[in-house]
Amino acid sequence: MTRRLTEDHGLPGAFEGETMTRRRALTTGAHATGAIALAAVLLPSIGFAVGPIFQRAEAHWQPIGRPEEFRDDTYVPKILTLDPEIGQAGKTTVFVRRRNPRIDADAADRWNRFIVLTSRCSHVGCPVAFKDAAQVFVCPCHGGVYDLIGRRISGPPPRPLDRFYTRVRAGQVEVGPRYSLDSRLHRHSPRNPGEPLDGIGKYVYPPRPTTPGAPS
Repeated sequence: MTRRLTEDHGLPGAFEGETMTRRRALTTGAHATGAIALAAVLLPSIGFAVGPIFQRAEAHWQPIGRPEEFRDDTYVPKILTLDPEIGQAGKTTVFVRRRNPRIDADAADRWNRFIVLTSRCSHVGCPVAFKDAAQVFVCPCHGGVYDLIGRRISGPPPRPLDRFYTRVRAGQVEVGPRYSLDSRLHRHSPRNPGEPLDGIGKYVYPPRPTTPGAPS
């Protein structure tokens, strides 16, 4: 019989000369069709869900007062709204002063004519307090201490206090995106508390792709 079944070629149920059974061909085709249909449904859904994770947030600027309100030898506390959608939980305190060329060690440019420091310790994020008499910032949680320009001088914090970009528009000092500093006061994309930026720290703790970029 020319169409008798054979086991010699390793395909049980196949006719002589066939390399694939009809049943296997139909099954493979059905599986491929199902996979294509499933991908057509899942891929757009995954893209919709994951896409925002990689979208850089838009820079938000907000006014905090007139330039003459701020001195260059002490800080004025101000309230910023970081997330207007969550009420009081979206607000934070910052410390503001005019740049002082006698004490400020970082390079001057149009984004730091006013110095705005976060109130969140770079260790675990506890709120720091400014002690005007001693000209230092003190964290009550684990004893972190920062000098007048926000550099760590003792305790466990891994880097200086974070800062915010500033500018002057329409007679108001405006505060923009936050950024972090290494020990030499070089700017980096904002990091979370506990993440150092010196040595290999900036590679071990890379920036998040969603944070606003530096203004241009």
